[in-house]
Amino acid sequence: MIKILWLFALAIIAWRLIAGRWPWQPGAAALKRKAHMQARELLGVGDNASKDDIIEAHKRLVAMVHPDRGGRNEDVHAANAARDILLGNSTNHSQEQP
Repeated sequence: MIKILWLFALAIIAWRLIAGRWPWQPGAAALKRKAHMQARELLGVGDNASKDDIIEAHKRLVAMVHPDRGGRNEDVHAANAARDILLGNSTNHSQEQP
């Protein structure tokens, strides 16, 4: 029984060394799907929303939660992040073209 536990522990450690994460942690694809789902829910758009639909939903949400209208900065930042996720915009400006 102890040998089985040792083998199990070694298998988990091997998984961590090979995959770079523990077996019970979600992978990058699962995290990306979750981020897209949360962004669509926040903006109120469907799976097949076009770029124009996403931009319009973003504008509508920002108009509602803007600090000048009694909203919070955090809500505007969340709306901007959701838009960037759905449009595939990179927040890493070091890779931009000149």
